[in-house]
Amino acid sequence: MTEKSFKDLAIGDQHLREECITGQDIYDGIFLKMKRDTVSLPNGQKAVREYLTHPGAITIVALLDDGRVLLERQYRYPIAKACIEIPAGKLDPHENPLLCAQRELAEETGYTAKKWSYIRRIHPVISYSTEFIDIYLAEGLVPGASHLDEEEFLDVFAAPLEQLIAWVEQGEITDVKTTISAYWLDRYRQGLVAPQPI
Repeated sequence: MTEKSFKDLAIGDQHLREECITGQDIYDGIFLKMKRDTVSLPNGQKAVREYLTHPGAITIVALLDDGRVLLERQYRYPIAKACIEIPAGKLDPHENPLLCAQRELAEETGYTAKKWSYIRRIHPVISYSTEFIDIYLAEGLVPGASHLDEEEFLDVFAAPLEQLIAWVEQGEITDVKTTISAYWLDRYRQGLVAPQPI
């Protein structure tokens, strides 16, 4: 295989595309569904692709007036570990992502925000899931009372960006949405990137 230059990549992606021939649902869970598709490969051969469909999610970079980042620590059963993360939540069917972000911030932390901006969309597990996460920036935080779901248990705290980056570099934080958001926030503070006003 020959290496392509960036200029060569501008020719499009048709030569890489896989097309669905047949598909079947193999698991229908509470909010995750697993599918198995037979696809046609670019060379004409066939292959099987299994993947999870996910309704999508949001996450929030919530900044206190002193510049610290609002964080949560909660137990994540699949990896059997209490993890440090920024606030996040999954979208309800047909829910507006910004309204979801505002709801999740208030429910999980008790805070509301006077100013909201959009950062970007990420796809955390592109090899086997349709999941996307829209990242928002929340500023002008106003404290209030949280109201967690019955099955939700977490600690809310704040830390400076420098500590957040140190935890990423030390491997204490492995959550992808938090890692990407810490990287973005560092570049934002340097004036290299900016969110989109809402």
